[in-house]
Amino acid sequence: MTETAPRLTQRRAIQAVVGLAAAIALAAVLYGKKDDSGKEVAGECAASTASLSRIAPLERGEVAAALSSKRAEPMPALDFQGRDGAPTSLAAFRGRVVLLNLWATWCVPCREEMPTLDKLQETLGGPDFEVVAINIDTKRLERVPDFLREANISKLAFYSDPTADAFLRLKTSGKVLGLPTTYLIGRDGCAIATMAGPANWASTDAQALVKAAF
Repeated sequence: MTETAPRLTQRRAIQAVVGLAAAIALAAVLYGKKDDSGKEVAGECAASTASLSRIAPLERGEVAAALSSKRAEPMPALDFQGRDGAPTSLAAFRGRVVLLNLWATWCVPCREEMPTLDKLQETLGGPDFEVVAINIDTKRLERVPDFLREANISKLAFYSDPTADAFLRLKTSGKVLGLPTTYLIGRDGCAIATMAGPANWASTDAQALVKAAF
């Protein structure tokens, strides 16, 4: 049955309203986040960017070398291995705050900070947060479990990348220069802060920094 002009006009008006509502909802997702000063932030990293005003004042003491930017940025896609060599990726941790750490047994500062990462995982680890420490040894891989056992590392899940591809991806993108390197990553998968070099992650300074990203 052919619609009358008034009914057709009414239906088009309803469609226009629905379309406008959808557009407003999308804009709220993309642009509706605000930082602690009330300023709106946009993009896929809006949630992490909004947390930067909380993070920056906490880059002090044991984590004074942490460096946050004016705007959070998406992390590159990183693939690595979990327990027993099962494939996993950084994307698998979206929805959780992550402290991503790249380390190797031949890196002395890495070895020294590993117990503090283990303690941080014991203290804050859970459904909302995980320390993801990726070992990038490419040779003599038997040294890795030996070191972890000798250092009494028991709270960290074991993640590895024997190809060191994750390190190379980050290095190519200019996001890493050496080891250890650590990233504080928000629930949206975006980098909030970077630490080049070791830190005492068991310290109250480090815990405060991590908690500010929750």
